[in-house]
Amino acid sequence: MKVLTVNLGTTTPSEHTDAEGGTGIDKRPTNGPVAVTAPGPKGVGGSGLAGDAVVDLRHHGGDDQAVYAYAREDLDDWERALGRTLPNGCFGENLTTSGIEITSARIGERWRIGPRLLLEVSCPRIPCRTFQGWLGEHGWLRRFTRAGVPGAYLRVIEAGEIRGGDTVERVHRPDHEVTIGLMFRALTTQRELLPRLLEAGPALPDEARRRTLKYLEANGS
Repeated sequence: MKVLTVNLGTTTPSEHTDAEGGTGIDKRPTNGPVAVTAPGPKGVGGSGLAGDAVVDLRHHGGDDQAVYAYAREDLDDWERALGRTLPNGCFGENLTTSGIEITSARIGERWRIGPRLLLEVSCPRIPCRTFQGWLGEHGWLRRFTRAGVPGAYLRVIEAGEIRGGDTVERVHRPDHEVTIGLMFRALTTQRELLPRLLEAGPALPDEARRRTLKYLEANGS
């Protein structure tokens, strides 16, 4: 398991976002080590990677979305499905990985990358209008959601540096069954799965916990 490329974005204008100031979704592979730290709470902190732009702090960034990873294997599947080339970083991911089944990663599992950096799987990516506009694919939000291969956001447990080619070691895998794929379905197309998210315990992000408790209250559970 390894990181193929580390991808950073700069702020660019976009007609496909409601955020003032543009978007940072256009991420490109970078050479050399990149410092990774916990950015702070959502609404205040942006990306966990130094030099990576996050513009819409209300909806993106923060500790639970510090780093976004997407598997090269899944990009390859999308290349075949869409009939177009998808370079590393084109989904707005910070890390393009190889050998990691990200959709089956469990909430709270931890990855050691390099000698110091420790990341923890936090939650799936929920697609937005900016993502659809950036790719320019008609009906993309529905198609991406239906596929159920969202990639994973990670929080920074121990700060460090990262670079393309770094190996990834899974050093902790929780004994629950709340995966990125299950959580994505619960938050999008199968809300009846929401109660299962609580099995992830303290690793479950606050936003998802609030949505789950609201669902339980509304359904008399």
